[in-house]
Amino acid sequence: SDIEAAREHCHFMFFIWLDDAAGVRIGEALISAASRGVQCRVLVDAVGSKAFLRSALCRKMRDGGVQVVDALPANAIRALFSRLDLRNHRKIVVIDRELAWTGSQNLAEASFAPKPEFAPWIDCAVRLQGPAAKELHLLFVEDWYLDTDESLVRFLMTPVPLRPGGVPAQAFGTGPNFHNLAATNALQSFIHEAEQKLVMTTPYFVPDVATVVNLATAARRGVEVHLVVPLRNDSRLVGLASRSSYGTLLEAGVRIHEFEGGLLHAKTITVDSDISLVSSANLDRRSLFLNFEAGLYVYDQDFTSQLRFLQQSYIESSRTV
Repeated sequence: SDIEAAREHCHFMFFIWLDDAAGVRIGEALISAASRGVQCRVLVDAVGSKAFLRSALCRKMRDGGVQVVDALPANAIRALFSRLDLRNHRKIVVIDRELAWTGSQNLAEASFAPKPEFAPWIDCAVRLQGPAAKELHLLFVEDWYLDTDESLVRFLMTPVPLRPGGVPAQAFGTGPNFHNLAATNALQSFIHEAEQKLVMTTPYFVPDVATVVNLATAARRGVEVHLVVPLRNDSRLVGLASRSSYGTLLEAGVRIHEFEGGLLHAKTITVDSDISLVSSANLDRRSLFLNFEAGLYVYDQDFTSQLRFLQQSYIESSRTV
């Protein structure tokens, strides 16, 4: 619906785009938008979307006027000169400057064809309108320039007005070019900020020492700390690494829940009844220090309550360790 309503541009950045029902539906919507003069740009990670970039759908989109570009190209020759392990893991959509989407959702069906044995994949994304959309757009513009040398700064020159009845929100981006450790600093701040209840959901939990110590400390000072992860992880090694920190956390009183209804892929945090985070970043070192990631902080009780209800539904579909 948002693509169909677009008047000027549709800018998409995804780590994984599949040529399944969801990918085809969105791809055809972009082709239709391009045919009526909307500028459509799609940036997909060269590794995460390798199959899509070679697909008939990608060729059809390009033939239909959609610019499709592979982010951070990877091949044997490039491996001699660049870090192929640095990937663009962001999920960002910006339409007509003022409307954006971000979160954990790749452009794929919940059945996730590459790994159907772990399906359904359970995601969380947020749709927003207002100035925070411009901040996400800035990340797309930077990423696009990195891989195309085409400047889209003109799209950022128009102010995005505040919307009546809105809530305070803050978009963020992290990556190996930022040098601000924003993701891990925010994570530690959230843990320290919690006074009553802290709920975290992530598919990949491979924390650094600071995260383990701070979560344990929060539980010991009386915070109700919940960690929700998948029971069956699509990476056996990551699953084993996650469980290696269970002992310390459980001993301190952290409540760990293993989700049984599929592969829980949502990356969310709620702090008390006040602060929320929805992002593309996992709670592991790859996301915190290597990948390009994006997300949204929301400082609003109503939004946090809604996200907490979603998190609670994950807990109710989990077994407690």
